[in-house]
Amino acid sequence: MKKIAIILFLLFTLIAKLFAQDQERIITLDEAITIARVQSVDAAVAFNELKTAYWEYRTFRANLFPEVNFDAVAPSYNKKYNSYQLEDGSYTFVRNNYLDMSGEISLNQNIWFTGGVISLNTSLDYLRQLDNGKDNRFMTIPVALTLNQPILGVNSIKWDRRIEPVRYAEAKAAFLSATEEVTMSTISYFFNLLLARENVNIAEQNLENANKLYEIAKIKREMGQISENDLLQLELNMLNAKSTLTDNESSLKSNMFQLRSFLALSDQEILIPVVPDTLPGMLVDYPEVLDKALTNNKFAQNIRRRQLEADYEVAKAKGNMRQISLFAQVGYTGTDSEFGQAYNHLKDNQIVQIGFQIPILDWGKRRGQVKVAQSNRQVTESKLRQETMNFNQNLFILVEQFNNQLSQLELADKADEIAEKRYKTNVETFMIGKISTLDLNDSQVAKDEARQKRITQLFYYWFYYYQLRSLTLWDFATNTTINADFERIIKQD
Repeated sequence: MKKIAIILFLLFTLIAKLFAQDQERIITLDEAITIARVQSVDAAVAFNELKTAYWEYRTFRANLFPEVNFDAVAPSYNKKYNSYQLEDGSYTFVRNNYLDMSGEISLNQNIWFTGGVISLNTSLDYLRQLDNGKDNRFMTIPVALTLNQPILGVNSIKWDRRIEPVRYAEAKAAFLSATEEVTMSTISYFFNLLLARENVNIAEQNLENANKLYEIAKIKREMGQISENDLLQLELNMLNAKSTLTDNESSLKSNMFQLRSFLALSDQEILIPVVPDTLPGMLVDYPEVLDKALTNNKFAQNIRRRQLEADYEVAKAKGNMRQISLFAQVGYTGTDSEFGQAYNHLKDNQIVQIGFQIPILDWGKRRGQVKVAQSNRQVTESKLRQETMNFNQNLFILVEQFNNQLSQLELADKADEIAEKRYKTNVETFMIGKISTLDLNDSQVAKDEARQKRITQLFYYWFYYYQLRSLTLWDFATNTTINADFERIIKQD
């Protein structure tokens, strides 16, 4: 039994170690992008911002539909003294002891084109005098039609109908752009890791070559075929190669940690990035790109929203200069000591009120508010013109960079191939003693830089490509709009 227990313990320990070991995972750029769009913190932030905008828009839409309300006081008990004016003009206090309850059901509808509110109401009030015989009284308003209508002043509902759809369209475009920006961040982290791994591979190869050359150089030195200076230089190259490898391994771990954290992956996974081998390989036309950007990008909606908001502030300031409001109610009412009788022998119930608020002397305060709002609108318009110019200019530069990047990548590929061949040739030439260590070192540096530049140029190509997608919300590979089923995205949460 003791032996069995020991065997089981060793078996469980071995299994635990196997599970605890880091697992290598080959990951492509497309796979990293897919994971980031689902699991990354940036994607979650974009989704929550979209969700907030969605419910704000739903709230605005709900404000345009009829609303049914029930208001009640049940009960209200009062036992206190109230002041009472006598016929001679003097006051006295009267003892009250009563219980009352009230309830009202109303159907309210905002009138967006006038800014008023129309309501259909029905209400019931009950009063019970607890002293002097405990008398009951009921007052009913079976039906009443009420209108609250501002005659002068800003129509906020009408302005909301202009602004809120634009705000929601901006939020939807911002979500799609944010999704593409998540992709751009993924590309940055992915290629940082790819370059770090390539640097490690380069450093390992350089160290291997340095060790071989140093061993051969020691033999040649014994034979008197090279100088002591060349031998020391090769030994120094070997030490530098070891130091560079250590630094690059540390950088690789750091970049791998950053990509894993961004993708919300396990710390036990060792990511092996794969160099993308296919490219869209297209050129884009600036007028077409500009048209797509001005149609789809959140910037266009942002410009329109801010212009509308500036106009709204001016309208509010002008509306505050004087205000006239109308309150009207027509219906029927009845009262009795019995509930059923309170709905009989109904009488007309009519109320009409017109209220004014016109400043006589405000020392120019309201007129100043109008001037401030108008000045702010002019500032906003100037900023929007400048931002539009900057947006168009930056988009033009991006189009030029993307169109040039394919040729830059081809040149980098060719330079990498040539630098690799040159280095191998120089190693062989150095072996037979026809070039110096300085020439060998120069070719090694050129080889390393060419390989790094190739990875960097590949990064720029993909970064520019998704930056174009982010700004235009257009898929240039399929010539289709980048869109989403926002209702489904919101409801799947």
